[in-house]
Amino acid sequence: MSHYYSEEQQVESNESEISFNLNDIALKLMTDNGVFSKSGVDFGSKLLTETLIKDAHPNRLLDVGCGYGTMGLMIAKHFPDCTLHMVDVNERALNLARKNAVHNNIKDVHVYKSDGLNEVSETFDCVISNPPIRAGKEVVHRILSDSYRVLNSQGVLYIVIQKKQGMPSAKKKMEEVFSNVTVLKKDKGYYILKSVKG
Repeated sequence: MSHYYSEEQQVESNESEISFNLNDIALKLMTDNGVFSKSGVDFGSKLLTETLIKDAHPNRLLDVGCGYGTMGLMIAKHFPDCTLHMVDVNERALNLARKNAVHNNIKDVHVYKSDGLNEVSETFDCVISNPPIRAGKEVVHRILSDSYRVLNSQGVLYIVIQKKQGMPSAKKKMEEVFSNVTVLKKDKGYYILKSVKG
């Protein structure tokens, strides 16, 4: 059985196109079976994207567990001078993210395979993640702690997580790693958490 956090997808491919609209910017995104939230942009990703755009102006952004590129591409479209790196373990999702960057004419995008942040060697002023909850707490917490390593001084980690899917323990982990954590937004049980590297 393959999941959206599996490297290879056994489910048959059936690509379709969806729209993602935010602040008068519209993206046309190709999606497929075997990727996260294939039928439309999920509420958590949209909330994180909206919140970050109001809170920050990233120059170098890393999207961990990028899927087909929803959050990273929309943020890069808002900030055209942003260098965007997107990583995921899911090969099908990565291929879609590459296509979606080209299709939406978004430049300076680097899409590559990485289990969490294992293959990430550069540094960033901003890391975002809608972490793969179903992959388990250990995977989620590794993303949170490894983000510290790739952030510049004063760099910021933003995540979206539901209260019932581990928000309290994720918040505690971010506090441990960064010595600070802020709840930026709460909506429909989803929390946007932010930590700054001091």
